Amino acid sequence: MRIYTRLFFIVGFIFLIALGGYYVSKIEVGQTVTFKTPEESDKFVRFNMEAYDKISKIYWMKTTDEQLADLFKASLDKVTNSNNILATKDRQSTAKMLALAFSLATSTEVKKQLSLDITITALYNLLPLGRNGLLSDKQETAFRQNVSNIDPSKDLYSELGLQKGASVDDINIAYKEKATALKNVTTTEEKEKLQKITYSHSVLTNKDSKVLYDEAKIEPTLSSKKIGKTLYINMSKISPTTLIEFVRAVDNASTTSELNTMIIDFRGNVGGSLDFLTNFFGFFVGKNQFVFDFFHQGEYLPQRSVQPKYPELVRFKEIAILTDNMTQSTAELTTATFKRFNFAKVVGVTTRGWGTVENTYPMETEIDPGVKYSLLLVNNITLREDGEPIEGRGVDPDVDISKSNWQNELNKQFISESLINAIKKEIVVK
Repeated sequence: MRIYTRLFFIVGFIFLIALGGYYVSKIEVGQTVTFKTPEESDKFVRFNMEAYDKISKIYWMKTTDEQLADLFKASLDKVTNSNNILATKDRQSTAKMLALAFSLATSTEVKKQLSLDITITALYNLLPLGRNGLLSDKQETAFRQNVSNIDPSKDLYSELGLQKGASVDDINIAYKEKATALKNVTTTEEKEKLQKITYSHSVLTNKDSKVLYDEAKIEPTLSSKKIGKTLYINMSKISPTTLIEFVRAVDNASTTSELNTMIIDFRGNVGGSLDFLTNFFGFFVGKNQFVFDFFHQGEYLPQRSVQPKYPELVRFKEIAILTDNMTQSTAELTTATFKRFNFAKVVGVTTRGWGTVENTYPMETEIDPGVKYSLLLVNNITLREDGEPIEGRGVDPDVDISKSNWQNELNKQFISESLINAIKKEIVVK
């Protein structure tokens, strides 16, 4: 997700506030309030028309007034189970159509729900279906926590029967007691409990991950190990801490001089912020280098690396990226970027094909004093190494493990025997 800077333009007494590319639907001059259409003096109409304007400006696909008018008519028809009249397919007629529908509502509460339902339905039907939506402030907080890899309902300390901040010695003692009691478990529930306490122990006894968890409840997204001359790195998810976790893994391996190849395992990785890629790829190519294009309303928007080269990476002469059909979003684009610039070969199967970039955009119009709303909109789509959209297609591997001869293909793509053997081992293990 990309968070765009707020821009403020002041011209005399007229204030146009830009937030995520949207400008407010009213202009205030002294005590006079003028709306884009008379119907928008009704806050419920204004709420829907603000969504209309945000879609026009922010949504990744260029949309005409005719298309937007059709979208909101279809949404109103669906919600009211009726055929509403749209005089002409433009913004003004859309506002009039909505105003008539609200005038028939029997109460303020009914109007509010109607306004919400129209917006939700319109957003749902934007392509890709179901990827756009309307979020309450609580839902947006949960959305942000998910991107940051924070689960407030989860407590690793309580899994071990401990209070937050317990010492490593106490953690080891608690884990040993619980693991011993669960040593010969047979039920699914008991096995899951053993897995949970084992995971909690691994996170809370690592000094780096313990600090992150204690300070911000952020769980690790990366693990690493050495397989012969190959450094294996598993990225289970991408979060704001993944970059520093990667650097630590490479630094920790720097004392093993014979390491000269790397595996980056993206299997099951659901992605995260795309800022990760412009930083991560910089470690390999240096600062201010082209990384990938966003595609927005018919235009290609080039993105460049922001980090300088990381010298410790020079030693890794060959890199393999492992993928499966649940590799998605930023993990897919990272895979496509490394493939495009021949920094890595991809082993696995075609990725999921989730190539959209979403962000939230606060609604200026308030229709409920107790709730603030934001639009979740796909603002860009990402492209594969061949220039085709990732969405619906995914990224294809160089070595397709669904083929019977995939192990023989490894010898055509890689030189290092250690790397080839490590790939075979990990493909079987996972």
